[in-house]
Amino acid sequence: MKRFFHSSGFKTLVVIAVVMLLGVLCAVISHNAASPFTTAVGTVFSPLQKLSAAIEENLGEVSSAFTSSSVYKEENEALKKELEEYRVKLADYDDMKKKVTAYEEFYGIKQKNADYKFSYGSVISRDAADAYNSFVLNTGSKDGVDVGDPVIYGEYIVGIVRKVNYTTCVVYTVLDPRVNIGAFESATREYGYVSGDADLYKKGLCKLQGLDSSTSVVSGGVVCTSGAGGVFPDGLIIGEVTAVKNDDVSSAYYAEIKPFADVSEITDVFVITSFEGQGEGEIKQ
Repeated sequence: MKRFFHSSGFKTLVVIAVVMLLGVLCAVISHNAASPFTTAVGTVFSPLQKLSAAIEENLGEVSSAFTSSSVYKEENEALKKELEEYRVKLADYDDMKKKVTAYEEFYGIKQKNADYKFSYGSVISRDAADAYNSFVLNTGSKDGVDVGDPVIYGEYIVGIVRKVNYTTCVVYTVLDPRVNIGAFESATREYGYVSGDADLYKKGLCKLQGLDSSTSVVSGGVVCTSGAGGVFPDGLIIGEVTAVKNDDVSSAYYAEIKPFADVSEITDVFVITSFEGQGEGEIKQ
């Protein structure tokens, strides 16, 4: 027995018992159910646990930021696509609005002249090198357009087709000296012809030539097509008289005309491809 108390096994048991007793006493003193070992471990690892929690929280925020950025990018792309679709729709709307306006302008003249056949055209380019505002339309021979066809906006004369391709055509305007239109002044019924003039063009004017010295044409009169030559149908409006003058060179009288159709701004027109009397007595220009 004496040898047992001196053995290493007994000593080990005593150490374990003392440690357990100290643990109980510490727990009682601190009123804490946790053992000193647990407390010690907690004390050592608590900062690490806090650091781990902070890292986990920050990783969550980073992940959330990445997710938010991805969502924002997708939303931004969707908004861009939607905006582009609206732009296309707006362009289509504007184009349709122009067409409707052009058809409304033409409707009245079509009602009065059932014999007219026509082709709708939009201005697709203007010749910057041409001094008289000639322009190109997106209608051509495939649509029945031919050289010499009159071009109108509603009941107003715009010009005449001078070149034709399969899908396009070139229009010379009423301000062009190369265009001659049989015409008359509606109040006096005095006849002549309208053509462009290099000097008057700069003012947006053309002239009614061939008036007598005893002319009764005055400012404010309306000039219309006479149908002479079979190039233009009769009764279409060219413009308003702004002044009556005497030519210093020839002593002939002429009237300055302001066209009702603004050829520099017009975007949509109709080409009259056929009408009664077309080509009868035509004089090549």
